[in-house]
Amino acid sequence: DRTATVSRNLHAVERNRQLGANALGYQPSPSVNYGIQAEGLVADWLPPDPFTVLLSATSRDDKLWPESHWIALGTELAGQGSGLVLPWGSVTEQARAHRIAAAIPGAVVTPALGIASLAQLFARANRVIGLDTGLTHLAAALDKPTTAIFTGSDPVLTGVFAGSRAINLGGSGLCPTVAEVLASF
Repeated sequence: DRTATVSRNLHAVERNRQLGANALGYQPSPSVNYGIQAEGLVADWLPPDPFTVLLSATSRDDKLWPESHWIALGTELAGQGSGLVLPWGSVTEQARAHRIAAAIPGAVVTPALGIASLAQLFARANRVIGLDTGLTHLAAALDKPTTAIFTGSDPVLTGVFAGSRAINLGGSGLCPTVAEVLASF
């Protein structure tokens, strides 16, 4: 029965926080806490800690980052002592993950995982680097250091939103370089 107005220039999360606060009569906290937690995944196929999760899959081809970039990034991270884990959700994504992992020493492609197991994987990871996908948002919501790579959409209003541990790079038609992703850490 009431209306509320919030700026359309705010990030979607902040808009919704302000709408909820207005409707329910409270002041939102200055920091974001999504209220989700997960225990770290225990699985014999995981590399030793520390490891980085690479989320190379997304819903649209224009949101993909070149496989050569993933390979260069993964090779650099492996050289720094980080294990690498590549999840997937479809046959096409699984094939991409296997191509990338085959070119990076020690990289691991996950078995099929559900959302709860993926959350546990992110909870155990040292960091998560992913494309414009809900899983990257989940990693940020779990308060993991997260770098989100955007190539087919603008992250200003819908990028990862979780404070200083979540970084958005790129934008619609803008492909971040491997060096930019590495510098985001």
